[in-house]
Amino acid sequence: MHRRHFLTLAAVSGLAVACGGDPDSPGAVTLDFANPLRVPTLLHPKPGKDGVRRFELSMQAGQSRLLPGKQTATWGFNGTFLGPTLRASRGDKVQMAVRNQLPEASTVHWHGMRLPARMDGGPHQPIEPGAVWEPHWTIDQPAATSWYHPHPHGSTAQHVYRGLAGMFILDDDREVDLPSTYGVDDFPLILQDKKFTAEGAFDGDPLKGTFGILGDHILVNGTFNPHLKITTERVRFRVLNGSNARMYNVGFADGRRFHVIGNDGGLLAAPVEVDRFSLTPGERAEIVVAFAPGERVVLRTFDNGVDIGKGDFDLLLFAADPRLKPAPAVPSNLTPPSPINVPPGAKVRRFKLNGHDAINGKGMDMSRIDEVVPANSVEIWEIENNVYSHNFHIHEVAFRILDVAGGKPPSYATGSKDTVYVPSKSRVRLAVQFGGYTDPTSPYMYHCHILRHEDSGMMGQFVLVQPGTEDQVSRTLPTHPGH
Repeated sequence: MHRRHFLTLAAVSGLAVACGGDPDSPGAVTLDFANPLRVPTLLHPKPGKDGVRRFELSMQAGQSRLLPGKQTATWGFNGTFLGPTLRASRGDKVQMAVRNQLPEASTVHWHGMRLPARMDGGPHQPIEPGAVWEPHWTIDQPAATSWYHPHPHGSTAQHVYRGLAGMFILDDDREVDLPSTYGVDDFPLILQDKKFTAEGAFDGDPLKGTFGILGDHILVNGTFNPHLKITTERVRFRVLNGSNARMYNVGFADGRRFHVIGNDGGLLAAPVEVDRFSLTPGERAEIVVAFAPGERVVLRTFDNGVDIGKGDFDLLLFAADPRLKPAPAVPSNLTPPSPINVPPGAKVRRFKLNGHDAINGKGMDMSRIDEVVPANSVEIWEIENNVYSHNFHIHEVAFRILDVAGGKPPSYATGSKDTVYVPSKSRVRLAVQFGGYTDPTSPYMYHCHILRHEDSGMMGQFVLVQPGTEDQVSRTLPTHPGH
């Protein structure tokens, strides 16, 4: 739709021209929703004769038109900004061919994926310029919305900020009747905030200040000032916080209620009706929204008073067709992953987040193993934060939030997760379920997913080993030549 037509629609619907931020604060950006939302290409290759689905990704630099009439130097997968949506199913054998065409080494981490440490794509698996990395594994986890992004130690914030990220959707045969046609009634929404210079270049330093960058322009799937045409009565949105530091407190300008059906690790046991939900960097949520024919409604993030969640910003205008295709109601019961139950006498590990560059008083050391964990165990991890906002991501695992500051988590944050918000001056307790891929010399990471903090050293390493062999494992690894 043309810009003039959208202004007319906005006025008719009573929206007028919405503001992208607090109009009284510096850097407020006015939106008229002139740009069609970009929907990333779907990659869902057919299995080969050997039963393997093969995905090809190329990390490359280029120029992208993110602001009107301006070009921005960006990085992307199979293009100049962001990457395609990958899709696979439980039981699939997958193989990636990741080619690095960037001027420096990087990695690709499969965030939320249960897989061997050597395939995880953390800082120990660098891909040098011109090289190809070919990890492979079998998908063995419930349906979920995961994602992929770089993870080079010390450079993650820069690489993600330049545009390297994409969604990875997992399916299984247990999913109930939910919207699932990609780009029709099932859409990815990758939320990222940016700062720009007057010439259109990315501005700011992701490694300076308390949090790095909290931008005043919000991109959705790499689109600034976007609208999306709605054609069905109900639509599923897979929302990813792909920002470096910003928290999103997501809801609609008209206050309507909608259903959260899943989060990081898969579906919830039952839909949770909300008017808002919050995501810190790395977290995901799946929602189902009902629309009426011909209506226009704006998705927003609301200032919740948190240091990383300040500012009211419009994200996206939904424009429903005059006639919408019927869609069934959201089922009252879903098909969640198996519950994570804590066994009697479970081991408790404690982690104190110090400033922005250490955990338990230690900065990240690529050669140090911080924790040795028996495979297939369930443990309690306590995360203590005595300063400003942090969050916490653990590679490979699924966890359940036991409590936040002594209270229960929001209903939409129950179920299976891999990333959690740790509020200022609080403690979060997690029931952590570890997988069965043992390797005493290849570590997984745990870290704050505010990328300025991660790169500054707020990260540790753990290995999974055969139960009973924990005391036989060396706590020192050779320093990786890529570090």
